[in-house]
Amino acid sequence: MAKFRPKKKRRTVPRLEPRIALISALMMTVMSVVGARLYYLQVIKTSEYAQLADRNRIRIRHLPAPRGLVFDRRHRPLVNTRPSFDAVVVPEDSDNLSQTIERLQDLLGDDDIADKVVEAEQNGRAPYDPITVDENLDWQQVVALETHQLDLPGVSLQIMPARHYLYGDLAAHLLGYVGEVSRNDLLHLANYRMGDEIGKFGLERGWEPYLRGVAGGEEIEVDAVGRKLRVLKEIPDHQGESVVLTIDLDVQQAAEQAMEGKNGALVAIDPNTGYILAMVSHPAFDPNIFVGGITPANWRKLITDPEHPLEDRVIQGIYPPGSTFKLVDSVAGMEERTLTPETTYNCPGGMWYGGREYHCWRRGGHGTIALHRAIVSSCDVYFYNVGLHLGIDRLAHWAHLLGLGRKTGIELHGESPGIMPSSAWKERMYHQPWYPAETLSVAIGQGYVAATPLQMAEVVSEIANGGVRYKPQFVHYVEGLDGHVIKSYPPVVEARLNIDPKYLETIRDAMAGVVNSPWGTAHRVRLPNVTVCAKTGTAQVIGAGKAGVRAGEPEGEIPVKYRDHGWLVAFAPEDHPQIAVACVIEHGGHGGSSAGPIVHDVLEKFFELYPPNAAQQLTGNSGAAPAMAAR
Repeated sequence: MAKFRPKKKRRTVPRLEPRIALISALMMTVMSVVGARLYYLQVIKTSEYAQLADRNRIRIRHLPAPRGLVFDRRHRPLVNTRPSFDAVVVPEDSDNLSQTIERLQDLLGDDDIADKVVEAEQNGRAPYDPITVDENLDWQQVVALETHQLDLPGVSLQIMPARHYLYGDLAAHLLGYVGEVSRNDLLHLANYRMGDEIGKFGLERGWEPYLRGVAGGEEIEVDAVGRKLRVLKEIPDHQGESVVLTIDLDVQQAAEQAMEGKNGALVAIDPNTGYILAMVSHPAFDPNIFVGGITPANWRKLITDPEHPLEDRVIQGIYPPGSTFKLVDSVAGMEERTLTPETTYNCPGGMWYGGREYHCWRRGGHGTIALHRAIVSSCDVYFYNVGLHLGIDRLAHWAHLLGLGRKTGIELHGESPGIMPSSAWKERMYHQPWYPAETLSVAIGQGYVAATPLQMAEVVSEIANGGVRYKPQFVHYVEGLDGHVIKSYPPVVEARLNIDPKYLETIRDAMAGVVNSPWGTAHRVRLPNVTVCAKTGTAQVIGAGKAGVRAGEPEGEIPVKYRDHGWLVAFAPEDHPQIAVACVIEHGGHGGSSAGPIVHDVLEKFFELYPPNAAQQLTGNSGAAPAMAAR
């Protein structure tokens, strides 16, 4: 009998629950989004992100060119470029920038690194551009930086060219200095970028296009913390052209040494070309402190110094010219026919005019004298009369022709035109008429008249060379790396003054007497084998009765800041001039005693290097000069 088998029940398939369907749909959506994103990154944006990845690994480094050299007239270096070890930071390479900066500041002893980073970011720095945070590191700092490299991600050592002024503050105002390009510079100048160096003052500023050179660059590979691994590609830089000056290093050093410890200025010119042979402004500054950026402390010290070391007294200092202005009186008087070499005036020690007495520097007077003796002895009363007969406007006319009251045109920033008053000038400035008594003060280089040392050097040069006014220049030529001349600067004649040669001869002969005559006031300038022609000047700073200064008070008892300025202008030799000099010593007193020895040392060094014509003979009294107060 067949065994009974129960019928199997059909198994039912469970239904897909709604939440599982929801999860599946969500997973499919996520996968779709991820896939789309991968497609976007890997296909559509592949080129862009590949470049970003390379930038993390490969950097383009800007390499500024070394600036051109600066030489003196005999091609001896005055300014060059030397390697500088700089600390640079790439913020993107540090995962904890504040910690990195803190460690770096501790190592270098510099507490303003964070400020430099912030400033760079505010100036629009591009990503991965290095920020120079400290320059000119000493050897101890270099070793510390290299030793702790792993603790300083994003920090590296970079060797860059740095300006070096070989003689410190020598000719500082002429050479100038360099500094980092400012935001304002970047707005107005093409081909500069943040961190570049630019000439800020003096020669460095004026000849920037030649000195700068052409920057190069290199493509480098770096590791995860920004350290250089290897150079992939390099574009060489091109050093700037060299500049050859007209100044002579030995003459400049002699002038600097003679001026040591004194405030004032000296400038020496070749009267036949207008080339500057030496140019000194004291007190000075060391341009090397500006290299790599001057510290705030040093900058405050410079700009708050009451003696104003940043002021170029040769072109910016304006002083009453004192009795050196009597040379201008003499030219103007003879040319306007109000004066001849034979004209005499009596000097009893003073002159009454307009109800008051105008004193001569020599209280006992000079007696009745003509022009030659008046220049030699620097008689004030004589030139009061010369000024009165001329009148201020004719005197101003000739002073302007000789270069006073106007800029000389020297290519240095900030030159002052000085002041040469006239009746129109006073009306314009003060809305007042000119009074004849005021002409007396101007005639002896006081009152409103004021001149720069460079202007007075031009005046004496024009007397020396026959009446030619040259543009003062201090660059002879620009030289390429291969030694060829790129640009030269020949003498530039600004004006040929129509001055009668016999009048100039009269003045030159009197100036020789100032040095060699027994009545002269510049005996300290005398040289044994060269006839020096000179004129002294003593410029009153404050009159008697003011600030407690008593009439006739001994100079040594007057506070220094109220003492007179001492002037001396000179040229030599008399018959074929090779050099003209103007020197002013602030609060130095009598020009012959304060400026005289300085000019003597400069002339002595110059003629030691450039001997005069062997036929040159001494004129005037070669004997010992009598002891007397110099004016």
